[in-house]
Amino acid sequence: MNRRTVSDVLVLGMALFSMFFGAGNIIFPPYLGMQSGTQWGAGFFSYYMADIGLSVVAILALLKQRGDMDRVIGAVGRLPSKLMLSAMILCIGPLIAVPRTGATTYEMFVVPLAGDVPPIAGSLIFFGVVFLLTIRESSVVDILGKFLTPVLFLGLMVLIVKGIVTPLGPVTDALRQGSVIENGVLAGYQTMDSMAAVIFGLIIIRSIQDRGYTREGEQYRLAALSSLTAAAGLLAVYGGLTYLGATATGALDSPLPRTELILWITEAQLGPAGKVVLGVVVALACVTTAVALISASARHFSQLSGGRIGYGTLVAAFCLFSAVAAVIGTDRIVEVASPILSFLYPGMLALILLSFFSGRVVDRRVIQGAVIGALLAGLCEQLYAGGLPLTFVARMPLYQYGFGWVLPAAAAGVIGGLVGRIIPPEEDRPGADKS
Repeated sequence: MNRRTVSDVLVLGMALFSMFFGAGNIIFPPYLGMQSGTQWGAGFFSYYMADIGLSVVAILALLKQRGDMDRVIGAVGRLPSKLMLSAMILCIGPLIAVPRTGATTYEMFVVPLAGDVPPIAGSLIFFGVVFLLTIRESSVVDILGKFLTPVLFLGLMVLIVKGIVTPLGPVTDALRQGSVIENGVLAGYQTMDSMAAVIFGLIIIRSIQDRGYTREGEQYRLAALSSLTAAAGLLAVYGGLTYLGATATGALDSPLPRTELILWITEAQLGPAGKVVLGVVVALACVTTAVALISASARHFSQLSGGRIGYGTLVAAFCLFSAVAAVIGTDRIVEVASPILSFLYPGMLALILLSFFSGRVVDRRVIQGAVIGALLAGLCEQLYAGGLPLTFVARMPLYQYGFGWVLPAAAAGVIGGLVGRIIPPEEDRPGADKS
């Protein structure tokens, strides 16, 4: 690779790193380490594979379909695919994740460092910054990869290196809770980063094209290398944070909640300055995630409207809505949106994974059947969680790992394939127009 390509891979990889690394990702790994004790390595590996492993698969699936999201999700039909994608983007964007970035920044950065600032003021300032960083669509990746992410990464590595050089205490099993593998898989799977990965992948692919890479093979290689660069950075950071949590087992008498744990670790390692370092890291993580999600959401709905609603107008609308929701309604919005997202997630994940094999290996009917099966299983899980006596849900294989939908999806996919043999999809019938 020439120097320009190496530079682009690093910028794109760092941008992708920052998109994945939201505020929640600094909280989960230390808590997992505390739960795992001496088995923190196994806990981390299961977490990493269920989170970033699935996310990289999602991006590679998008690349296999030439970066065309319609080709990834179009197997379920034009209208259903647009509804699923739009609902997913709304849930992981303006309805849940983006308002939470503003609320988290206020709680962990503004209040500890600036004191009694009115929540609405903090929220408006935060989303004003997000708006300024997002309004120029073409500059989003460069802002993330060249400027914000290096500072974010440096702050994280200061904490991690200090924790490795001077551990908080010996790693013990005193605070270990439950199955290490199960805890890791659940924590990684429930981040739902693999769903966001498709959206982030679209941003990266668009940026690659804007940089003048026109050949398909060239675009695939650059996107794949950028994804692996981000994955390597996240491997170092998540692994380090998990280890820090494990070292807390020898220094704590009883487990701490997630947020209190990272605050305690940071202050124990860095003293009074730890509050500043953690606040800056959390604020940067929240800003980079909000910028990526707002940009992707605005671009999607602008295209969906056929350009009738401009990108800038949607960025402004999403920032304003998120600013208000972060102050007065985040919890209520999450109560409504979170079950919708949890219902959609199995279907979208099945669709993304099967898109690897679409065509000669897996036909459209198999994909349709698998997605329907996954969605029905996801619906049953949500109804069961809501109190309906669907006791069979808890007995589904892999349910305890969050993958109870896999067997229903596989069975429905087989049924769909059999139906496809009897009643082929319209485009596969003799005489159909395949132009």
